Order: sequence, then C-alpha cells, then structure tokens
Amino acid sequence: MELVKLTEAQRKSRRNRNIALGVALAGLVILFYTITIVKFLGHGG
Repeated sequence: MELVKLTEAQRKSRRNRNIALGVALAGLVILFYTITIVKFLGHGG
C-alpha cells in the first residue's frame, strides 16, 4: 500500500475541511434536537 505524502498546505486544508464538516454535522444534530423539543412542547406534552 503506497501512502501519499501531503504537503503542509494540503494537510491544513484537509484539517480545516474536517473541522467544518464536524461543525456542520453538530449544527444539524442541534437543529433536529431543537425542532423535536419544540414539537413536543407545542403539542401539549
């Protein structure tokens, strides 16, 4: 298996993209959680 050597810029770019994906995923989780709670509260319990 041949490993590809990444430059420092490529490594930094990949790290930033991974962080952005993680933040977006966490945002979606929080959004769905909030919508669920609001639906339950709005329905009267």
